[in-house]
Amino acid sequence: MLRDEKEKKLKIIAERISICKDCNLFLERKKTVPGEGNPDASIVFFGEGPGFNEDEEGRPFVGAAGSLLEEKIKFLGLKRSDVFITNVIKCRPPGNRNPEPEEINSCKKFFLAQISIIKPKIVVTLGKFSTEVMIGQEFGKISQIHGQIFYQEKCNLIVFPTFHPAAALRNGDFRDLFDRDFEKLKIFIEKEGFLKS
Repeated sequence: MLRDEKEKKLKIIAERISICKDCNLFLERKKTVPGEGNPDASIVFFGEGPGFNEDEEGRPFVGAAGSLLEEKIKFLGLKRSDVFITNVIKCRPPGNRNPEPEEINSCKKFFLAQISIIKPKIVVTLGKFSTEVMIGQEFGKISQIHGQIFYQEKCNLIVFPTFHPAAALRNGDFRDLFDRDFEKLKIFIEKEGFLKS
């Protein structure tokens, strides 16, 4: 699929998200946050859901957590515009609470559609909720499976779970593990040649 066609299809999904009322999150949102980035991205970063800043701007990862994520994208030798960034849910949960199962189920179709258009080689999941969506099973804590490599046959891609940048900012131990995960990720994507066109 050509880049222009991908852009058009991603725009249609964003328009569908902007009018979505499939769960109650639409009642309090200011802006939907469909995601943004390179439609030909080899790497997709997949977070949990919009926070206050994202709800204001309609863009994913624009606050402090976004600054840390951009720092890590740069560490990989990339720019934000080289990758695609999105979340499990596309509207901010009240009070930044965790997304509820019915909200995740309502929004999952949008992310899976985005993935089917972009066709990345690897999805880096940021936190528990996005990891569970991508590997298709529940688990205890992200600290149990972070930094491991999973093959997702259904989408024909690699899933690499790590901590959410917000958790890394709040917890020094998580920050150390988050940094080490990105060192491992860099080695892996360089070895696999995922950044070559």
